[in-house]
Amino acid sequence: DRLIWLVVFMLIAFSMLGIYSSTSTLAFRLQGGNTEYYVMKQFFYVLIGLALMFVTHLVDYRYYSRIAQVLWLICIPLLIYTMFFGTEINSASRWITVPLVGLTFQTSDLAKLGLIMYLARQLSLKQDNITDFKESFLPILAPTVITALLVAPDNLSTALIILFTGVFVMFIGRISLKHIALLCGAATLFMALFVMLLFTMPDSMLKGRMKTWKHRIENFKQAGENVDDDYQAMQAKIAIAKGGLFNINPGGSNQKNFLPHPYSDFIYAIIIEEYGLLGGALVVFLYLFFLYRCIRIVLKAPKAFGAFLAVGLGIALVIQAMINMAVVVNLVPVTGVTLPLVSMGGSSAIFTSIAFGIILSVSRNVELQSGNEDLALG
Repeated sequence: DRLIWLVVFMLIAFSMLGIYSSTSTLAFRLQGGNTEYYVMKQFFYVLIGLALMFVTHLVDYRYYSRIAQVLWLICIPLLIYTMFFGTEINSASRWITVPLVGLTFQTSDLAKLGLIMYLARQLSLKQDNITDFKESFLPILAPTVITALLVAPDNLSTALIILFTGVFVMFIGRISLKHIALLCGAATLFMALFVMLLFTMPDSMLKGRMKTWKHRIENFKQAGENVDDDYQAMQAKIAIAKGGLFNINPGGSNQKNFLPHPYSDFIYAIIIEEYGLLGGALVVFLYLFFLYRCIRIVLKAPKAFGAFLAVGLGIALVIQAMINMAVVVNLVPVTGVTLPLVSMGGSSAIFTSIAFGIILSVSRNVELQSGNEDLALG
């Protein structure tokens, strides 16, 4: 799908411009004024990602069904290891440091990819008995819940994305609506009880990231009442206001000096400040257009596995993008979720590229089969 490739390169263009602009202050502080350091580092990861995207798109997507059997099982011990022995960055243990090379990667990115591939395989295999609770629903529900629970302690927002993506793939996979409603009801009740627990327990008793989650919810509820408590959202709003409707000012952002993590969590605010609301709207359009192309692939895919794989990976990426942008415009509490293929981050760029490559693999197979059918008819 050449249009998906076009979306990829346009998002990368926004990424390179945004990262180069938003890391200038960080470069002066940590790299002695070498303003090209971070953008060149990200460009290196992007090149690796594009290479992996190209290779994965050449592989027949049906091979990913076999890989899915092993990949998800590998992710479980990796998530457990990360929980107890992972590298802590910004008070969260989400990363594993690769020995010798010293590179870090976020295991939840790999787990999300592995889970979606595994769910696509399981759903495609159980289509003949898809409404049975014990035979079909439980074997699909269990890996979704296990993965979300292992990711949640240090990355609640990603855990919720995993859970929502799993529910969406179940819906597309014709799982009984009664069973999906039961899952959604149980998840909603659990979240309500969890939030109540956060606000009834004193801060001294809150463990791990629980205090951070509580403060983020409180800051969101009190948005605009206290500038100090609502600092991130306030600085993002200032960036959006400065951008106006239309602006062409690459590198001219002022809020990059005030926003925490303007190169990752809040890069969308920098894009709007430098390119206006129309530039921000273009980024939204690119993600929605990508989702539309994924849906077209689903409608044309001859096999259930390919359809579930493409829509699962597509919806996971788009949900993540929409949550990141919703944080910037203060529609939801701060989450720490990055903007796929745009925010700075090595493992995020690589695993996102692999996801795009797998979707393109399904598209390529659909086009090849369509071409073969046309030849046969001719």
